[in-house]
Amino acid sequence: MKLKRAGSQPSQPGPADYFTGTVRIDPMNAPPAPARHSCAAVTFEPGARSHWHTHPLGQTLIVTAGCGWTQCEGEKIVEIRAGDVIWCPPGHKHWHGATATTAMTHIAVQEALDGKNVEWLEPVTDEQYAGFRDDR
Repeated sequence: MKLKRAGSQPSQPGPADYFTGTVRIDPMNAPPAPARHSCAAVTFEPGARSHWHTHPLGQTLIVTAGCGWTQCEGEKIVEIRAGDVIWCPPGHKHWHGATATTAMTHIAVQEALDGKNVEWLEPVTDEQYAGFRDDR
């Protein structure tokens, strides 16, 4: 067994190539092969969000704090809150992040296929992000 103590791994800023706004990634676990999964706590400040992306074997999000939004391509934006668990199927184009006024933290769990666990796509535009207010 290997124990990773809380706070023992450095936080990383969410790269601008994959995120809009202020995002902090706190790695949690990426065990050695043959395991293929990894997980991290991701904190989005108000207005921050991921770019559109897919996962070859899907992704589970566990919202641990705050209130955020997520959207699958072709569907309406959905509000997510602490305690919610979201499953995004393999290859499903989606994004997730904070609301315009509140921060949100989730634990992201994904599995790699051939060494890759995400395919990053284009940014979520301000118009797409504002869509939640238009859909009420």
